[in-house]
Amino acid sequence: MKVIVVAGAREFLLEIGLQDSVLDIKRRIQQLVGVPVAAQILAVSDWELIDGLDMEDYPIVNDGTRIDLTVEPMMPLFSSYCRKIQIIVKFSARQINIEVDRTDTVRSLKEKIHLFDGTPIKRMSLFFSGVELDEDFRNLIEYGIHEFSEIVVFLKTMTRVRDDPPSRKLSVAVQTSSCLLNSARIPVEMKDSSTVNEMRQLLLSRKILPQDDYLFIHKQRIMRDNCSLRWHGVDNGDILYVFKGTKAIPQERRPLLMGSILNKLPNLGGEPAPKEKMIMRFKEVVAQLVNLIIYGSVL
Repeated sequence: MKVIVVAGAREFLLEIGLQDSVLDIKRRIQQLVGVPVAAQILAVSDWELIDGLDMEDYPIVNDGTRIDLTVEPMMPLFSSYCRKIQIIVKFSARQINIEVDRTDTVRSLKEKIHLFDGTPIKRMSLFFSGVELDEDFRNLIEYGIHEFSEIVVFLKTMTRVRDDPPSRKLSVAVQTSSCLLNSARIPVEMKDSSTVNEMRQLLLSRKILPQDDYLFIHKQRIMRDNCSLRWHGVDNGDILYVFKGTKAIPQERRPLLMGSILNKLPNLGGEPAPKEKMIMRFKEVVAQLVNLIIYGSVL
């Protein structure tokens, strides 16, 4: 079958088979366009394709499927031990050095600048290499920020500082896992100014979800309880995934724990199964991956 690999504004066709592993496909992409395997992230509908799985483990991949290719900046092997970096924050007449974590968000950087300098967060517009860092929930590493990067701060005049835009109603779907309400998809209407905690309380008060602790995930990101849906970039028609849990594991532990789930994946193998069973297998794999991200172990 032929799939469409999408890399930014560029697209190209790639012939693959059900027995091809994700790693095999990455190797072919490296041969075609020169992107190193280690720098590639492949995803379908915001779900990352895991190197240890074959295409038959992903029933959603078929002829004509669009696979998104994201290229990560290459880092030295010791980078996991050097997550702290120094960046240079420039104002119109001065500059300061700030230590940040590679995984800090744009919002947390603004908060650190506020602590150092006292500049109101609402007045800040941050730029790196001519690009505005306009999505507060994104990590600095996603903008390519590295050691000694220069971040330029433009200050909005007080007349330009506006209150938050008026809230609007969103229609989203809350998707449960196979072990929670049998993979039910729950339609929810909320204001985009509502927080994740308010959404949780709504689902609990209406007894849609049983009383327990829950985590919500939007586009593979764990959502923050006290932040609004608008802050997370949630839009009409988006799907929010809900799982039981209270906290995420440290990011530096995830590569180690990923090995444990990949070692378990061969147990899902066997004779070719009907389409329905393949879908169930795929859901089981996804559930295990999410449990790995949230709890730090495979259930």
